[in-house]
Amino acid sequence: MKRTFQYSILVLFIVSSLSLFAQTNQNESQPIDREITDSIYSETFDTYRHFWVKLPDNYNPKSKMTYPVIYLLDGFSLKSSLETVYDNYWGHYMPHMILVGISNRSNRTRDLTTSKVEMRRGSAMQIETGGAEMFTSFIENELITHIDKTYPTTTYRTLIGHSYAGLFTINVLLNHSHLFTNYIAIDPSLDWDNQKLLKEAKETLKTKKFEDKGLFIALAAEQLHMQDASVTIENLMEDTSEFSLFSRSIVEFSQLASSETQNELNFHWKVYPEDLHGTIPLPAMRDGLVTLFKWYQFKSPQIYNNPKTTINELKALLHNQEIIYSQNFGYKVPPMIEELFNGYGYMNLQMGQPEKAFLFFSMAIKYYPESANAYDAMADYYISKSDTVNAIDYLEKAYRISGNSYHKKRLDDLKK
Repeated sequence: MKRTFQYSILVLFIVSSLSLFAQTNQNESQPIDREITDSIYSETFDTYRHFWVKLPDNYNPKSKMTYPVIYLLDGFSLKSSLETVYDNYWGHYMPHMILVGISNRSNRTRDLTTSKVEMRRGSAMQIETGGAEMFTSFIENELITHIDKTYPTTTYRTLIGHSYAGLFTINVLLNHSHLFTNYIAIDPSLDWDNQKLLKEAKETLKTKKFEDKGLFIALAAEQLHMQDASVTIENLMEDTSEFSLFSRSIVEFSQLASSETQNELNFHWKVYPEDLHGTIPLPAMRDGLVTLFKWYQFKSPQIYNNPKTTINELKALLHNQEIIYSQNFGYKVPPMIEELFNGYGYMNLQMGQPEKAFLFFSMAIKYYPESANAYDAMADYYISKSDTVNAIDYLEKAYRISGNSYHKKRLDDLKK
């Protein structure tokens, strides 16, 4: 019961901190637009290409904070799926990130397929194919360049694609692996052009190194054979018909990638027995992101929550967490998001452990010095100690950053 109570306190204070964070880190006269629909003129295609950008909740244009980026192919049709996953799992399972959705509404087959095909499944192709390299050039030289110039990004990027876009995603990994760190290929069309990319992968996965790269593949297994329901994941590879080639290609690639451990690719794949090709994106995005960001998941929350944990033990945990984050991102990263620092600070105030509260509030200011919320939280610490002088000092710092009425009112009330 005691542990449950502690977890409840933590959840309540983190939720409260998130709400307060949204209120106090914005200048009221300049509301921040966190969802942008945009386009850029592409010299590669001699036309405008459309995309959307979603900035994280803690984004502040005055801050120097930078963010990893997720690029989603078929970005407009799959937007709600990615947002659902990200909104539910950031913080504990993945960091604050910038989301970018790339439109593939026009010339989708051309842009996402990896080779020219005249015939497919017995019928002549009526549309252009084989433009994946051209589309990759657009993403690398025009879109990523634009996003990096316009928004506070890092080079830690994730690419997500479904179906033809899953084929495209694997092609980028195999042939342009420098562009992204993580790749999530959902029901990828590896049967394309008589398994051409799959055949190339047999050599590439043997000879090329993929250190610090991650790939997650998802297979929808509700309908592995287009006409025969008796074909299951257990007997799939025994079937040799055209009607199971799509599924068999995914399994064959996944078995190959699993066996070639010398290339150092962080590879995972998962079969979804109750999902169809059209339903798999949502659960696969969730599993793919949680799996590839497994190293990010918050370590030892029970120790943080235990009132018997010493300050030195907390410092050691935070130090180790910072090392893990920095090694995986390739650049310096705080050991906690600001919301967790404040959440644990308030939790310890509630539990009568002010020294620990001071530790978390101090580290929030250390790692997020441009955040009004960090100074506002420290003011609450000093109010709990009946230290009005220091409380006013930190509220003044918060108000100088935010310039909003919330901090002004708190400051005026305290001075009275």
